[in-house]
Amino acid sequence: MALSKNLLLLSLIGCMGATITSLLTPDKNGKMGNVVFGFDSLAGYQSKEYLKSGPYFGAIVGRYGNRIANGKFTLNGQEYTLATNNGGNYLHGGNKGFDKVVWQAEPLPDQNAVRFTYVSADGEEGYPGKLTSHVTYTLTNDNEIRIDYQATTNKATPVNLTNHSYFNLSAGQAEYALSHVLTLNADKYTVVDESLIPTGELRDVSGTVIDFTEPQTIGAGVNQVDGGGYDHNYVLNGSEGELKQAATVYEPTSGRVMEVVTTEPGVQFYSGNFLDGTITGSGGKTFKKNYGIALETQHFPDSPNQPKFPSTILEIGEMYESTTIYKFSVREGKAQAQQ
Repeated sequence: MALSKNLLLLSLIGCMGATITSLLTPDKNGKMGNVVFGFDSLAGYQSKEYLKSGPYFGAIVGRYGNRIANGKFTLNGQEYTLATNNGGNYLHGGNKGFDKVVWQAEPLPDQNAVRFTYVSADGEEGYPGKLTSHVTYTLTNDNEIRIDYQATTNKATPVNLTNHSYFNLSAGQAEYALSHVLTLNADKYTVVDESLIPTGELRDVSGTVIDFTEPQTIGAGVNQVDGGGYDHNYVLNGSEGELKQAATVYEPTSGRVMEVVTTEPGVQFYSGNFLDGTITGSGGKTFKKNYGIALETQHFPDSPNQPKFPSTILEIGEMYESTTIYKFSVREGKAQAQQ
């Protein structure tokens, strides 16, 4: 299934995970290239190597994206137990999250969009409530891919949906994404412990190697980051629920620019630290450490256990709504960035 609009071409793999498999955009010379990670067929997503490493290429992750401490949370006086599929913690949906289930697809040709629907049963992966989720991908007249999320439930439940695409704006011409120039509209981040669970502290990025409030290449400080790379939730400046700038990424060789706008309060910047070269995708590309980056717009990790964080609890009668937009353009010249 593919959608095209202006200078973008989006491909989706059937209905599994409502997964983006390719996104073609032009470089500064007009040459089209795929800027996301994916496979040419469903078999790639079902291979032993892919399932073992679990990188979630292009998929919708849920019912709760990111981590929940010890795979447990308490809601309305009842404790719920989830899978601990990331060390001793829960991550990205558990054993069979939204990335591994079949979504129903509804093409919306008049809108140049496709709407996916998945109904998660009460008790699935340990969560309370029957959750009905909709994800709509739209290609706009402004060279954007817009992702709109909606969900309703019949019992109170945590919800935190996001898309887990990895980007390399060189379209595979650069061996790594470390030359990409990143700007994040975030003055603070959520401090985490050794297992990447938030402590509850929101700390200023100023003066640290994770400060991207001004443009800098990703490679400038990546080797100074604990854990061998970036895997941080940034607290976005601006109001939750209102569209705001989250990030800008510029790749100097191709001239491609990607802007990320979202209603979410946070974005997880991940520099592909755990990619180990065991997976080969479309075009024969081998996905090695730091070959691409993810910018997962989201609520904060472990929010069900963190009462001071923005709430992720969806109540009966409420509508979960979230929007993220990835806009593409090209730029001539060199980036003004810290090296």
